[in-house]
Amino acid sequence: MAAPKTKKTVFSGVQPTGDLHIGNLIGALSLWVREQERHDNIFCVVDLHALTIPEAIQAKALHKSSLDVAALYVACGIDPDKSIIFLQSQVRQHAELAWILECVTPMGWMNRMTQFKSKSEKQDTVGTGLYTYPILQAADILLYHTDLVPVGEDQRQHIEITQDIAQRFEGLFGYHFTRPEIMVQQVGARVMGLDDPEAKMSKSAANPKHAIGILDEPSVILKKLKSAKTDSRTAVDGADLGAGVKNLVTIYHAFAGGTWDEAVRHFDGRGYGALKTGVAEAVIAGLEPIRKRFHELRDDEASLEAMLKRSAEAAAERAEATMVEVRKAVGVR
Repeated sequence: MAAPKTKKTVFSGVQPTGDLHIGNLIGALSLWVREQERHDNIFCVVDLHALTIPEAIQAKALHKSSLDVAALYVACGIDPDKSIIFLQSQVRQHAELAWILECVTPMGWMNRMTQFKSKSEKQDTVGTGLYTYPILQAADILLYHTDLVPVGEDQRQHIEITQDIAQRFEGLFGYHFTRPEIMVQQVGARVMGLDDPEAKMSKSAANPKHAIGILDEPSVILKKLKSAKTDSRTAVDGADLGAGVKNLVTIYHAFAGGTWDEAVRHFDGRGYGALKTGVAEAVIAGLEPIRKRFHELRDDEASLEAMLKRSAEAAAERAEATMVEVRKAVGVR
């Protein structure tokens, strides 16, 4: 019989497609770092999810970007001695459990997934993987009996269907998966695009000025923020922040610290030029140590891959313990 948990298990992952931006840092990575002492952490680079649009795959580029994301995890403050960090494809049980869960998931549940509808509209042809990837995501989470999944509100539907799949599997086969709960960042959980403050900052946006990459050079950061959309006014009104101005203050608050009211007071009555410059200074200062650490890690690729291999072995051991019971439950060996 397994020993009782002393900490809750946290699982989350990022696709190695597109450049990670400050929205990812503020809304996810910073939360992971801040909470890593409290929890049993498993952080994955979900490279299998990156295969859902095969026309976009370039094998060497995908592997490089997977290593880049893993290095960014560490550079942002995730400690590989305290957290498991690995590439999803290194642990075969993810794909195995996904297939078993596909067999028990009704198509009607998939038809309700809003992200599939929005993503499929952008493709000339739609692969089955794009349709079923929420089930792979469910397998990622359930494989480790995850308690908490630190993701944005836009992923809530995926956590809910994971709970439903776990309940259906238990009803059919008697095996109990832990039901995961969402863990949302309270400050800056929803950073919006610089070019469109009504849309969440995205890795896949076509406009290069839409997002600030974590690895962007200081000159690029300043240029992007200088072009950020505000409104027709010329100065910050602390009592009435428009969407664009509020987004810039949100970014400043996340990097400068302090309270929200302090961040608003800092810019109240000041012109938008001063606002954008002040935000840029805070972002540049906050990202500089991350950029430096990232390049140190990527310059020693052998050590990075060795770390990922050790973590993958630890993850696989836990995943296999689950799969032994799952296989027994469904009658395969």
